[in-house]
Amino acid sequence: MDTMMRASVLTGPQRIELQERPVPEPGPDEALVRVGSVGVCGSDVHYYRHGRIGSMVVEGPLVLGHEVGGTIVAVGDAVDPARVGQRVALEPQRPCRRCRRCKTGQLNLCPDMEFFATPPVDGAFCDYVTLPADFAHPVPDSLSDAAVGLLEPLSVGIWANRKGGTAAGSRVFITGAGPIGAVAALSARAMGATDIIVSDPVESRRQRITELASAQAVDPTAGFDPSDLEADVFLECSGATPALLDGLRSLRPGGTAVMVGHGDEHISLPVQDIQVREVTLTGIFRYVDTWPVAISLAATGRVDLDALVTARFGLDEVETALTSDADPLSMKSVVVVNEGDR
Repeated sequence: MDTMMRASVLTGPQRIELQERPVPEPGPDEALVRVGSVGVCGSDVHYYRHGRIGSMVVEGPLVLGHEVGGTIVAVGDAVDPARVGQRVALEPQRPCRRCRRCKTGQLNLCPDMEFFATPPVDGAFCDYVTLPADFAHPVPDSLSDAAVGLLEPLSVGIWANRKGGTAAGSRVFITGAGPIGAVAALSARAMGATDIIVSDPVESRRQRITELASAQAVDPTAGFDPSDLEADVFLECSGATPALLDGLRSLRPGGTAVMVGHGDEHISLPVQDIQVREVTLTGIFRYVDTWPVAISLAATGRVDLDALVTARFGLDEVETALTSDADPLSMKSVVVVNEGDR
């Protein structure tokens, strides 16, 4: 076993340093995972550029990255040693398991949650990480290293559709055709949605979402009127206030809107329209119990996560990876920490 590892550390605004750190030791109920591949999330980019997301502020050195796959190389005393050698997808959250939220199936709302790459908890742009062993989900060898890491954003798409009530025959309207809009569309298709309409002003993204999810793509700047859609479910994945307002108009009476992207802290809403049409407006924060479904969808080919990947970078190129979204053709960048066999 290695005793020291590489870690790509955010040390200040828009400043990344490759450092050497001790390899962490797993606790009694933990697994030590050798990191294979890590997806670059919009939250990573936000912390890199702005040092905060709402009330979550970077106040010291921080390792980013929470879309993680790897291989278990050691386990704590309370974990079956037969798990060493398993390829796993990491569910990057550590709830307290004791509070009312955790005990009633809302662990994502745990007030004492520790989450990878959320200040002050380090993430996975490094060689090794530890986590509770039951949050290291075994994956089949048919999945690539990149796909294993991208099961995390797929979980966001699954959770958004669950909150929206997407089912067989649903019409789903999605604003934003970036990575989260893409996994939301892929999840909607896998959950039986018949019509999926995605709005995005960027032509390359509209073209890609059409290919990925067999969705209808529309340009919100070209006279598109969402009030004609009569959608059952609206998923707002862009964080843009005009997109949220458009989506609310897209819903049929009794439809459900889910805020997925992080937008303005305060906005004005058409509350009378929401009330008289009995529209449900809610949000999501991460996910609960989505990993078995995500693994199944990817393993059976119902969702092709490899098709999302548009660029790969090494651990010494994390800063370049964090700025790769400047390319309009970029969909999903992946940091390859340790080369695997797949």
